[in-house]
Amino acid sequence: AMEGGPSARIREGDCAVLKRDEVFKAVSVLRRRKIIFEKQWFYLDNAIGHIYGTTFEVTSGGNLQPKQEVEETTTETKEAGTDNRNIVDDGKSQKLTHDDIKALKDKGIKGQEIVQQLIENSTTFRDKTEFAQDKYIKKKKKKYEAVITIVKPSTRILSTMYYAREPGKINHLRYDTLAQMLTLGNIHAGNKMIVMETCAGLVLGAIMERMGGYGSIIQMYPGGGPVRAATSCFGFPKPFFDNLHEFPLSKVQSLLSGTFTTETLTADSEENALVEGESNGLTEEKQTSLQETEEEPTTEAAMEINPTEEQDTMDINAEDVEFKENKEKENKENVREKQIKQWERRKKLIEAAALLREKNADGLIVASKFHPAPLLLSLLEFVAPSRPFVVYCQYKEPLLECYTKLRERGGVINLKLSETWLRNYQVLPDRSHPKLTMSGGGGYLLSGITVVLEKGKSDSSNSEALKMEEPSSKRCKLQDLPC
Repeated sequence: AMEGGPSARIREGDCAVLKRDEVFKAVSVLRRRKIIFEKQWFYLDNAIGHIYGTTFEVTSGGNLQPKQEVEETTTETKEAGTDNRNIVDDGKSQKLTHDDIKALKDKGIKGQEIVQQLIENSTTFRDKTEFAQDKYIKKKKKKYEAVITIVKPSTRILSTMYYAREPGKINHLRYDTLAQMLTLGNIHAGNKMIVMETCAGLVLGAIMERMGGYGSIIQMYPGGGPVRAATSCFGFPKPFFDNLHEFPLSKVQSLLSGTFTTETLTADSEENALVEGESNGLTEEKQTSLQETEEEPTTEAAMEINPTEEQDTMDINAEDVEFKENKEKENKENVREKQIKQWERRKKLIEAAALLREKNADGLIVASKFHPAPLLLSLLEFVAPSRPFVVYCQYKEPLLECYTKLRERGGVINLKLSETWLRNYQVLPDRSHPKLTMSGGGGYLLSGITVVLEKGKSDSSNSEALKMEEPSSKRCKLQDLPC
């Protein structure tokens, strides 16, 4: 099957998303790794090889089994009350006790059957209205039927997940607002994009997905290095990262003024970046190794740890010399490695700087926790004329400031400040209505298109002159037309 096709299969090492009702969680597919999701624990071993989108049931021992489609048996006309006024919620309506349910579970009885038993043992079920009965069944199913769907990550799924689970990490950027950004920014394959975001790499991932590995992206980052936690959840193939560059915000001014050199990379910032880069890589490995040692303390490595320590203390002198020599070797290697890394970083930085210097980017996307005005005014310098730019901000005021500053500066047209409005509806026979929980706000967007900025003339007189000229020039054109 083609990768990412409709029948892509779950493979070991993949990034996948677990879904239950409207709750999502991104995980790495690894064998023998306990996963806890929605108060359920299980292993993903059995899911490997199945098609994405398969729904699994959690059976005893945390094993996943593909769920068999069962026809709903409740088609016969069921007894239902006309209204719920006589039902008293005193907690005595259910004859099954907590222990009874636990006993059923321990016997390995399926969730579906437990729900059926609960219905049969409920004294008030028949008096409930049809809607209330459905609600009751749905609620109990959620509690006792452990059903999990594994889906392939995509911008839509991941942005929904982040917005629901940790909106603070993505500056409360709602998924519909992200969709608007991709549209307004005219993101497509072959683009050369500049991205400045502090949304854990979600916006970057969305842009990469839409560009499909064609074109180039320069990610501007604050601090020691770019954050791409969300980007790694997409599970992009390696070549997608070949044309992804990064450039520090701290160097933008020097690049614009022509004083930029890579020599100004102080050892200090470089060290930080290295440490950050390394820790990013390490955390994954550390986590997996920790998991493994937790769950299999019988591995040889774990067994060996103690004896060698004892030996060390016994014959220190003999090993001391060797130890020193090894340490020196290690140090030399470390220094060498660091130098190589520094060279690589420098090379990458020079490449990114060269790309920016061309000042011909096809678009600019900004979505960060910083004030957008200074970012926008400096980064627009790198964008070619007649190209779109989009700025996201959680609040309206900073964007209003951007709007007025750009108006004064000129060089942009079609400036728009917008906010999308989102409302979810429940659509069911006889009871379609807006969901009660509506999102408060998904943030604001300022979008526009760059045009050639004529230097020299002061802007105010320029616009005045244009206002004066426009009607007359149009008139001339009309007169010149041959009848």
